Amino acid sequence: MAAGHELYPLILVPGLSGNQLEARLTEDYLPPLPALQAPQAAGWFRIWMDRSLLLDSAAQRCFAHQMSLFYDPDADDFRNVPGVETRVPFFGSTEGLRILDPNRKDSSICMDTLVKSLEEIGYQDNLNLFGAPYDFRYSLAGGGHPSKVATQYLQDLRELVEQASKMNGDKPVIILTHSYGGLLTLHLLNRNPSWWRRKFIKHFIALSAPWGGIVVEMFMFTSGDTIGMPLVDPLTIREQFRRTESNLWLLPSPKTFGDRPLVVTSDRNYSATNMAEFLQAIGFEEGVKPYVSRILPLLEEMAAPGVPVTCIIGVGVDTPETFLYNGEGKFDESPEVVSGDGDGLVNLASLLALESEWSDAPEQELKVIKIPNATHAGILTQEFAVTEIIRRVLDVNSVPA
Repeated sequence: MAAGHELYPLILVPGLSGNQLEARLTEDYLPPLPALQAPQAAGWFRIWMDRSLLLDSAAQRCFAHQMSLFYDPDADDFRNVPGVETRVPFFGSTEGLRILDPNRKDSSICMDTLVKSLEEIGYQDNLNLFGAPYDFRYSLAGGGHPSKVATQYLQDLRELVEQASKMNGDKPVIILTHSYGGLLTLHLLNRNPSWWRRKFIKHFIALSAPWGGIVVEMFMFTSGDTIGMPLVDPLTIREQFRRTESNLWLLPSPKTFGDRPLVVTSDRNYSATNMAEFLQAIGFEEGVKPYVSRILPLLEEMAAPGVPVTCIIGVGVDTPETFLYNGEGKFDESPEVVSGDGDGLVNLASLLALESEWSDAPEQELKVIKIPNATHAGILTQEFAVTEIIRRVLDVNSVPA
């Protein structure tokens, strides 16, 4: 066990859906059906996660509507549904990313196991351990397009890094991310000057980061998701899933998957290189413009940050890599799934994408640690995986600044 004052400060950045989110409905809010009137309209309420909001089909439809974003072509940016305000609680603390639903602690553990393990080696919340939750529905944008919410998050995260360093004797900071949080953090580093990175960043540890996107995203855009709750209608959630900007970013990247067929139908194959056509084929035409103008340029922004990076990934878990729709109904049927290697959600090619992406940057320090049988979410809770993460954190702490 290390003494707390000897540890480098550490900031946790969760993945998509990996922290609590609150909402408030104003008098401008119009429910998806007149009969659906949300009981929380009087003030702020936890919209993610609160399983009581998903008990029946009417409640699920309200949830999906209130969690959705819409693309505003005049602003060239994504916004909440009119009448819905959102905020992220507990920024700076690990409170909002340990347990997602305090009323159902056992079934909504996120980073709690990892935080407890960090505490066992001397880390303490708000002293040398910090959390950086965010509104995970939003994405950054490439090509000079605005992304107000996500850009503000990077500014807040930069200030938290500087604050954590100052509180700990000007020591540089370890940033430890999960999944989508790794993508955001890489952009934090690359959107700040090299002197800032050298001064404030000790090490970047990325768990299960989908650098090249996720093939399963294409299935979820097509068929929806139960978000881990068997009573949830996946088609209801599909509308919210499609209208979550970050999910566009997580579609398979052409740089990683090329033109290999990922979704196969009786008359057409879809790959990462014709994603716009795929979005049209599934009836999500409104996603085409933001995908082409905002996301495709963003996928090119993967430069080596010039600070030490460790990727810790799960391997050896069956992970969908091709969906075969063989019938006449195309996307209305359940596809045959062809699986390959990965962590159960993110494909191995995506988890390892930085190795090839940074092959022409020999000065970039990159270490990849593979943990057999660690799943995408389980890497945060499985004892053998958490042990490996803590070992790496201690190794990083043992290297002088």
